[in-house]
Amino acid sequence: MRPEILFPLFAEVSTLKGVGPKVLPLVQKLAGPLVRDVAFLSPAGLVVRRPMTAADAVEGQVGIFEISIDRLIVPSKPGAPIKVRATDATGFVHLIWFGGSAQHIDRLLPRGQTRLVTGKVERFNNEVQIVHPDIFTPQQAGDIPAIEPVYPATQGLTSRVIRKLVQASLQHAPDLPEWQDPAWVAKTRWPGWRAALQRLHAPEAEPDLEPDAPARQRLAYDELFAHQLALARRRRARQITPAPVIHPGDASTRLLASLPFQLTGAQDQAIAEIRRDLASGEQMGRLLQGDVGSGKTAVAALALADAAASGFQSALMAPTEILARQHFQRIAPMMEAAGVSAVLLTGRDTPAERRTRLAALASGEAQVAIGTHALFQDAVRFDRLALAVIDEQHRFGVNERQRLQAKGDPRTGGVHLLTMSATPIPRTLELTQYGELEVSRLTEKPPGRTPVTTAVLPLARIGEVAKRLKAAIDGGAQAYWICPLVAESEASDLAAAEARAADLRRILKVEVGLAHGQMPGAEREAVMADFADGRIPLLVATTVVEVGVDVPNATIMVIEHADRFGLAQLHQLRGRVGRGAKASACILLYGGGDDGLGETAKTRLETLRRTEDGFEIAEEDFRLRGGGDPLGLKQSGFPAYRFADPIRHRALMLTAADDARLVLGRDPDLTSPRGEAVKVLEALFDWRNDRPGID
Repeated sequence: MRPEILFPLFAEVSTLKGVGPKVLPLVQKLAGPLVRDVAFLSPAGLVVRRPMTAADAVEGQVGIFEISIDRLIVPSKPGAPIKVRATDATGFVHLIWFGGSAQHIDRLLPRGQTRLVTGKVERFNNEVQIVHPDIFTPQQAGDIPAIEPVYPATQGLTSRVIRKLVQASLQHAPDLPEWQDPAWVAKTRWPGWRAALQRLHAPEAEPDLEPDAPARQRLAYDELFAHQLALARRRRARQITPAPVIHPGDASTRLLASLPFQLTGAQDQAIAEIRRDLASGEQMGRLLQGDVGSGKTAVAALALADAAASGFQSALMAPTEILARQHFQRIAPMMEAAGVSAVLLTGRDTPAERRTRLAALASGEAQVAIGTHALFQDAVRFDRLALAVIDEQHRFGVNERQRLQAKGDPRTGGVHLLTMSATPIPRTLELTQYGELEVSRLTEKPPGRTPVTTAVLPLARIGEVAKRLKAAIDGGAQAYWICPLVAESEASDLAAAEARAADLRRILKVEVGLAHGQMPGAEREAVMADFADGRIPLLVATTVVEVGVDVPNATIMVIEHADRFGLAQLHQLRGRVGRGAKASACILLYGGGDDGLGETAKTRLETLRRTEDGFEIAEEDFRLRGGGDPLGLKQSGFPAYRFADPIRHRALMLTAADDARLVLGRDPDLTSPRGEAVKVLEALFDWRNDRPGID
């Protein structure tokens, strides 16, 4: 329930003056459905206007000129610009329009009249020109803002219209009780919440837009604090939820004895941590984070066997059918060796297969279910579900994970949750997405994994790479060739997957598969399945294979324009090879010569060439990016913060996490004066209901 004090901010955005039926969908798309969303729309830049003359005008700056209109020059050729020549006491100022009505411009700028014009200064033949200037009469001089924040715009909605809406939304922002610790506020010397919001929209210089500006830091901390409170509440709710007690048993012993390899120390530690949670009687919520090939499947399989040994069922859910089938192919033999019955459930099962498998789950005959989204459909019923394992958990929505957990029997307690991710992330960022979970890290690779040799080569040597690739394929190898685009674009010189596949078919004289994100899912999975089964020797793809098929026979990975990919993404792609005992190689092709490769791109490629440690690579990626969207966070289920930058504000995030735990530890129900103020903060950001991508 939102406190009444916040009701003005949570009014529909249509209540703002100027938001009619035509503008409403544009504002909703750009900012959101509520007045609060407009108030929270941060400026993207700043226009600083300075009085200038033709003589002292500085190219690239935005000037204000007092001019006298000389003459209008109407183009004789279609498409040519309309020009107005004007003067001040020091020289000419040329005003340029591409398109528009000459009659309209003539009315705005009547000859012989004085006007004020403002715009970005350009110089042509050493004379000042301004393209599409803003025009004012001398009486309107007070209407020209010397400093103007610039907001994100969209077609049909200009930055200035958005600015007016933002100013209107600020009138709905009330004074709110202070939810921050008084000592913390005194130490930081930050403004109060409302003052910070107003300052955000009234910057006086470029530094006011930076993440370390006091107003931005205050708002970022409030946002991080609200999120960490939500995560801490979920962690606390889980910890007080009873769950089935699970212990290792004969099935676990048999499975461990059947493994053809020795577990690594990291796997042993992760298994011990998971077993401690499962035996606690409290609902487990744990993330198993491991690099590609670090042995997450074996750890998960032992947890499944533990559940079966204790008389319970478990389910492992994967995001695609091909991944679900690969999990089943790996895990089913382990379960069989342990004396545990496992079934596969996907959306493509025949009606007869589906009926048989559903009956086995409902009766308890099947102790382990492995599948896709089909696992949480209404028709699926378990007898005693106690453990849910989610692979690549960021590819599932919150509700999907909850629907699977809801398949448990309320009489036995909550369903334990083990999530798995093959994308190592820096420890600080674990707080962003996984703050309510315990984390286990697999930092070693099982024996038998052959290191991948990584080479960095200029794109000019692509012919040599293709020649070596043909020799390898003729020798029985399989290979990936990764391209960054799907189709040719006039705006980009990047190779397209479609064109590259055609080139390689012609040059190599072999069958070449093609997989990209614009293909229908069933068609793409069929191509990747053919590659996995060895029917296709070469797969040209975009990054859809980043987390995908496991093909031990694939020993070569070529990544074209590798300098255009992120470091963590390159590491994930490289992880598709070296899955077996054969020597494997990854070739990173970069465009242009050494002089054209930026320092950051050079460091990225050199880091990848030097190490295969995913956690080291993640930390380096964190350091190199410094802001924006590190590690593809927006595509990985991370929060879409409005004010906070997970990298630039990492220290604030750590402090917010500590503060959230401290507040709830002292005042779990938030009944103290500060607790009541914290409730207002929670409602203001509304992390639990406002962000469908946040669990």
